[in-house]
Amino acid sequence: MEADPRYIFQFDDEVALNPQVVQLHGSSRQPIFSCKFIRDRRPSQGDGQYWSSSGGSEETDMEMAMRRERKGWKVVIHDLSGSAVAAAFMATPFVPAPGGDTVARSNPGAWLIVRAGTTGSSDSWQPWGRLEAWRESSSSAPAASSRDTVRLRLHLLPDGQDDCVLVSEAPLGSDKGGEFSIDMDRQAPAPVPAAAAAAGHCAVSLGAACAGGGFVMSCKVEGEARSSRPFVQLAMRHVTCMEDAAMFVALAAAVDLSVKACRPFRRKPGKKAASPSPDPLELDT
Repeated sequence: MEADPRYIFQFDDEVALNPQVVQLHGSSRQPIFSCKFIRDRRPSQGDGQYWSSSGGSEETDMEMAMRRERKGWKVVIHDLSGSAVAAAFMATPFVPAPGGDTVARSNPGAWLIVRAGTTGSSDSWQPWGRLEAWRESSSSAPAASSRDTVRLRLHLLPDGQDDCVLVSEAPLGSDKGGEFSIDMDRQAPAPVPAAAAAAGHCAVSLGAACAGGGFVMSCKVEGEARSSRPFVQLAMRHVTCMEDAAMFVALAAAVDLSVKACRPFRRKPGKKAASPSPDPLELDT
């Protein structure tokens, strides 16, 4: 028997293309969940000062709003019966820092990770975690942007406590992607004041999902301009029900989309390697 048995899942297409999520076991691929990506395209009421047209081109109000901020993204995970069991909601928009072109540590974008409540209805979501993301530059030179990193930070809130708990913080390469993981032995949980961590958006339970220490989960994603199909591993001892697995799948989707949401706002994304299709997110139109 394996010392650390794991469930292995993979999205069978990009998150924004509403893929199935399959469980891998040897050569078999069994559908377990479906993923629904929703994007609110309604423009915000911005003052229009950050973005201005150049070169005589004209942009619609919606296009300019989309280029000033990335908001309203949502991923809902459904089980095979069609019931919504987990989701990731963009809780804080991804916006450029004042005078800059990227999301900064001082004002990170953030996702709320939720799971279905005890009634099993999506009308009673239970908050579980808050994932924050921002971009860190490797150099002031534009040519070095491919070596930038997207930094991710996950907070949870145990039952009956007022403080969020930092359980993982890791950088991913903006160009090549990387792996985000939760390992309770490598990252000792660190309490964070509720006000500083926006406790209203934090999780209500570590519960069986992270208790007991050791490896909990990992997900591998591609870089900002590449076609990405997140690859997820979950420690079996931390998964007690379908909702546990779905919750981590929703987290993996948020990790993947965060890399894309942290793209520079002025630069159009390059073509994805080995993919003739357009960018499904259409981030910088």
